[in-house]
Amino acid sequence: MVATENSIIVTDKAKERVVKLIEEAGHGDDPSYFLRVSVVGGGCSGLSYKMDFDNQLKPGDQVFEDKGLKVVTDLKSFLYLVNTELDFSDGLNGKGFTFNNPNATRSCACGESFAV
Repeated sequence: MVATENSIIVTDKAKERVVKLIEEAGHGDDPSYFLRVSVVGGGCSGLSYKMDFDNQLKPGDQVFEDKGLKVVTDLKSFLYLVNTELDFSDGLNGKGFTFNNPNATRSCACGESFAV
């Protein structure tokens, strides 16, 4: 992994899965769509990750590109997501996206929520 200061890093597996999901959602031919990542209150540790597809930038959005994948987050969420790596696992121990967040002080067993 190449260290990138103050950004959101995407692994090759995560990129492949996001591209496939964008295509399945019918947006594969529309380059205006991107991955929106945010942090919302909730989950057993207090904060949860949220991901969806969007094609509208909002004031204050932080825009990143890694491996050709455009990732956007709002400024408040970015404060929690600085230098976080988005990965995807399809192994026997669980399938899905994971966030390797160096800012999290603890996370729940399911890996879907965290605290700082």
